[in-house]
Amino acid sequence: MVTLPDVAPEAGTADGPDARPGFEVHLDNFTGPFDLLLSLIAKRELDVTEVALAEVTDEFVAHIREAEATARAATARGEEHPSWDLGTASEFLVVAATLLDLKAARLLPGVVEEDAEDLELLEARDLLFARLLQYRAYKEVSGILAELLETEGRRVPRAVPLEPYLTALLPELVWTLDGARLAELAAKALEPKPPPVVGLEHLHASAVSVREQAGVVARRLRREHVATFRALVAGEERLVAVARFLALLELFRSGRVAFEQATALGELTVRWTADDDGDPDEDGVLAAGFEEFDGTPQEAGPVRPATGGQDVTEVVA
Repeated sequence: MVTLPDVAPEAGTADGPDARPGFEVHLDNFTGPFDLLLSLIAKRELDVTEVALAEVTDEFVAHIREAEATARAATARGEEHPSWDLGTASEFLVVAATLLDLKAARLLPGVVEEDAEDLELLEARDLLFARLLQYRAYKEVSGILAELLETEGRRVPRAVPLEPYLTALLPELVWTLDGARLAELAAKALEPKPPPVVGLEHLHASAVSVREQAGVVARRLRREHVATFRALVAGEERLVAVARFLALLELFRSGRVAFEQATALGELTVRWTADDDGDPDEDGVLAAGFEEFDGTPQEAGPVRPATGGQDVTEVVA
């Protein structure tokens, strides 16, 4: 059995001398406000086929008759008491019609071939359901607006000036800026800020010559004939390892060394394949090919922080 003891009261069920009890449904599987019944069915928390619409209609008629009897009794005592309004009945008819249409759609077997008339009926049902949801939204908003109107209705604007003793407490306004000064300050505030610059004056990286490292590699390979790249750069700094790698690439391009690698990303073996037996610096092995590496180094300019949150520096020559 579905009950909702904590449901907020409707607009017409506020506590007070003129309050009227809202219409509630009492069924075998549901007890609560009538609007809540439709809400549960729309959320598929309650099966519409299990709702006895005849009992709902009988209870609403009894609710209307009870309201009329209460109004007649109040009139007999000389009191004013509204019986029921047309809006309440209209709301019930809209909700009941929607429930009836939903229940008929669930109970009647589906038709394989739908003609134009059936499509119009389905469209009318959807429009009715949408209109009901719109009505519920308007009803909730109207309650909020009514509460705001009641709260703000107790506030009035101050229509009289300040008392003289309060006016005397105000400090004297001294305006020391003219239009030109204000324009100058505005231009300064809107002026784009220069990008921050990080200097490299504190960095002193040691220069490594690719030509010299090529001589070191060539002399070792002439002596050992075969060596791994790991052995050639063992114990050296990263900058020296990069220079020796570039030297090996240049020697490979000139045909003086050969590379062997059994597997991808495996150990790289370097073999000396040149026929000369003299010193590489004396017979011209390194006479050409390294100018692009051993040219005059350019001075590094300031580094501008990269945008986008990346940890990258851009060297400006």
